[in-house]
Amino acid sequence: MDQSFLVMLSNLLHLHNSLDPTTSLLSDSLSSTTANPSSLLHSSSIAPLLFFTIASVLSYVASTRPSASPPNPNNNTTTTTNNNPNATANNNASSDYSVSAFRALSTEHIWSLEAPLRDAHWRSLYGLSYPVFTTVVDKLKPHIALSNLSLPSDYAVAMVLSRLAHGLSAKTLAARYSLDPYLVSKITNMVTRLLATKLYPEFIKIPVGRRRLLETTQAFEELTSLPNMCGAIDTTPVHLRSNPNSNPNLNPYRCRYGYPSLLLQVVSDHKKIFWDVCVKAPGGTDDATHFRDSLLYHRLTSGDVVWDKIISVRGHHVRPYVVGDWCFPLLPFLLTPFSPSGMGTPAQNLFDGMLMKGRSVVVEAIALLKGRWKILQDLNTGVHHAPQTIVACCVLHNLCQIAREPEPELWKEPDESGPPPRVMDSEKSFHYYGEKLRQALADDLHHKLSSR
Repeated sequence: MDQSFLVMLSNLLHLHNSLDPTTSLLSDSLSSTTANPSSLLHSSSIAPLLFFTIASVLSYVASTRPSASPPNPNNNTTTTTNNNPNATANNNASSDYSVSAFRALSTEHIWSLEAPLRDAHWRSLYGLSYPVFTTVVDKLKPHIALSNLSLPSDYAVAMVLSRLAHGLSAKTLAARYSLDPYLVSKITNMVTRLLATKLYPEFIKIPVGRRRLLETTQAFEELTSLPNMCGAIDTTPVHLRSNPNSNPNLNPYRCRYGYPSLLLQVVSDHKKIFWDVCVKAPGGTDDATHFRDSLLYHRLTSGDVVWDKIISVRGHHVRPYVVGDWCFPLLPFLLTPFSPSGMGTPAQNLFDGMLMKGRSVVVEAIALLKGRWKILQDLNTGVHHAPQTIVACCVLHNLCQIAREPEPELWKEPDESGPPPRVMDSEKSFHYYGEKLRQALADDLHHKLSSR
């Protein structure tokens, strides 16, 4: 019993005795055989009744009051009172990410905000605006429905986008959403697989249509003064949190920057929209080998990709081409600089400068990709699911660029350096024709700019 209550009860007893000394609850009458509770009612004073009433009320109040005594560390009895502020904070955090909280945000609060505030809030949570989010959900919902997922489709997509945008691990996200880490990984794998397979053909396309091809080549020509350029190619290593190979001396995943990775190859247009994406090799693979093993290379060398826009430059038929740095092979459809050190002729050096200016769009596109989807800065999925996660982020990148989403802070990578690749026997004719086209374009560019 509470010590303060005992003191109060003692004081009441003294008060009672002073009011009616003929009767005392602690007197010898308690041991008498005739003593009973009703004897209080026959007292010569109303004090016993008053005392009994007050004592009963105080006894009831004391029995319902929570104990203020400090917890006994040796007591293993489970109590319902939670005095841990961290646990309370965790419970509040979990409730903030519950299905009901998400539903309230997406169906009620979202329409009470102005569109700019709404979209800024949505980007801070999921990496893209609310309209782009609904587009993703609408396109994935029919496929997610086939999986019999216990969670709502939009809630599952939001959870995965949060992971991709903030680079969270499955364990961290599971604690935030009060879910099992295995379920978070399962949902992540499902959503990224759908993005990489179902949405890829719709949002990552080679510009073969005449209208888009004309728009792309004209934009690159305005940027570089080089005609018929339709894209820029580059690679980037995507850092893997876990090393798939523990052998430090023979590790194909170790990239040129020294960390385990997968190699991502992309081709971008002037809007920094990818029109080809390939993830097929460990990070230690060189750019030329990765390109030669890609589907794009085989489609271009076999003539599967048909670009109708052909121009004539100094007697040479020039089809649309992409540009890359000196780490890629020189081919009629892939032009590279004459020299990485600027040791060529004035015409060649001018050409190299303009080519690298065109290539800068893909460098910025990759920086945007990693800046917007931070999971690519330190990929924390299993290596078997890493390629689809990377491609899924590329699809989301294109959705954001098409919707003209605000561009986040760019991810900065070290400057690339490496030797030019050797010419393959099977590519000698392509290499020879590529040299002719490159020189013709360099001479034509030098003539046009020097005559202005």
